[in-house]
Formats: sequence, C-alpha cells, structure tokens
Amino acid sequence: MKTFTIDEAQSLLPLLESLLKRAIEGKRAAQEIESQIAELGRRIYLSGGMRVNVAEVGRQRTEMEAHMQRVRESIAEIDSIGVQVKDVDTGLLDFPCRIDDHVVLLCWRMGETAIEHWHTIEDGFKGRKPVDERFRRRSNSSNNRPN
Repeated sequence: MKTFTIDEAQSLLPLLESLLKRAIEGKRAAQEIESQIAELGRRIYLSGGMRVNVAEVGRQRTEMEAHMQRVRESIAEIDSIGVQVKDVDTGLLDFPCRIDDHVVLLCWRMGETAIEHWHTIEDGFKGRKPVDERFRRRSNSSNNRPN
C-alpha cells in the first residue's frame, strides 16, 4: 500500500479534485438520464402502452453508459494514484499515511481548502481528528532525507 506525507497528499489535491468533479458530473448526468427512462416506463405502464421512440431511448441508454464509464475511469485513476475514494457524491477521499508505525488515513472532502483531518482505519470519517504536529514532522523529515 502506498502511503503519503501530508505535503504529498496536499500536492495531489488539484488533480484529484478535477477527477472527482468529472466523476460527480458523470454520475449526476447518468442519474438524470436514468430518471428520464424510468419516467417513460412509468408513463407507458399508466397509459397501458404508447408509442416510444426506440432509437431515442437507445441513444439515452448509450449516453448514460458513457457517463458511467467516465465515472469508472475517474475513480480508477484516483485509485491508481493510491488514494481511496470513500464517497463520490460528497467527494470524500482518504490518503494512507504512516504515523508512529501505524497506517492512518488523511481525510479530505471536496470543498475543504486543505487536508486538515485524519482518522484511523477502524474509526472512519466519524472519528476524524485534526492533523497535529506528528504529521508535519514526518513531512519535514521526509523532505530532508537523502535520496
């Protein structure tokens, strides 16, 4: 498992935010199309049948799948960096980080200006705590290490 210093994680935020926005927009667009198709199905059922533009519905399904593919690709790209997507809808990401010989998770959510929280793997988001000096020391000492 890849681990990050707070500085490394922070430097990735612009890229990750862009990928998350792409995933969120794709998911919302796919859900909108899915709702339109479901509404059409409801209208067909309630009216006992009706003429349907099959080509248009097929186009919508293809468009919906393209949006979902964009979501999957964005999440896969984030995952390939080593960052964990916890919730696409809220843009919640976790960055594995080694502190005091334990792996914890730096925690960031879309809209936050910086990574300012962490939690244990067991505690999850509800156990978020403010980043403290241990994270800053690790960041500074890792920057001073010879390569």
